Amino acid sequence: MGSVRSQTENSLKESANRNHRVNRGPEKRRRKTVLKMKSRASRPLLWETLTWEEIGELRAAGIDLCLLPVGATEQHGPHLGVGMDSRNATLLCQAVSRETGAPVLPTLSYGCSLGHSHRWPGTLSLSPQLLIDTVVAIFDWLHGSGFHRLLLVNGHVGNAAPLRCAVDVIRSRWDDGLARVCNLGEISPRVRAEFFADAEDWHANAAETSLMLALAPDLVRPDKITAADDEDRTAGLVFPHPVNRTSRNGVTGFPSRATRAAGERLFRNLVEDLASLVRRARAEQPPLEHSYFESRA
Repeated sequence: MGSVRSQTENSLKESANRNHRVNRGPEKRRRKTVLKMKSRASRPLLWETLTWEEIGELRAAGIDLCLLPVGATEQHGPHLGVGMDSRNATLLCQAVSRETGAPVLPTLSYGCSLGHSHRWPGTLSLSPQLLIDTVVAIFDWLHGSGFHRLLLVNGHVGNAAPLRCAVDVIRSRWDDGLARVCNLGEISPRVRAEFFADAEDWHANAAETSLMLALAPDLVRPDKITAADDEDRTAGLVFPHPVNRTSRNGVTGFPSRATRAAGERLFRNLVEDLASLVRRARAEQPPLEHSYFESRA
């Protein structure tokens, strides 16, 4: 009789343990994902390196926000490579990912560079509408994977208007979609002050050259920097003229003032300020819960 009771008790204990393990399954998966994230703290979380299972684990762990670096392929004067804007946005997003664990989507390396004309070889531009459609399509598939928040980290001034239009389209199509454009040169007041220090209509200037000296020296031609300075001719103008009518060499500003130390300092500020924005963006909820598609009529 005692043997039967003992077997029954053991069976009940095993059943309870099995149920406990089943009930703890989702929590264990979340904990495992968090531990994985911590082990990756020294490197960015790059979307293209993850498997579909790992991307699913991110959502199961409550990660809902992604970073999309948006750059351009365009002339940057005689001293900087045409991929400067893309490299800038990419490196910033990767550094912020290391700080916050936010996944970084593959860089969009083509932007709206129509204003740079055909005067200097190398620029490859999308139309504004094509850029809008591309970003909206990316969000559509991102949303399908369970991610509803997107920060567009923009490294090229000419992308600002199309990207803002893309945000409007996203807001009008997905009730739970949250998107924002983060223009690199205006991430924060202190960052803006650095970018606008030598020109209001800056391009390939001291700030951008300093960043590349610090982060991507392979894109810099040091022997060309001193002679690359070109003043800002846009003050007081009524119309926004293309670069071929405002610059002699594709530069607006004074790259000769650039230093590696200045670039390192500016990048630290960029990372710190964008990381702060990411943390806020993760937790933010709309002030009101009214649906976009709900009419009061």
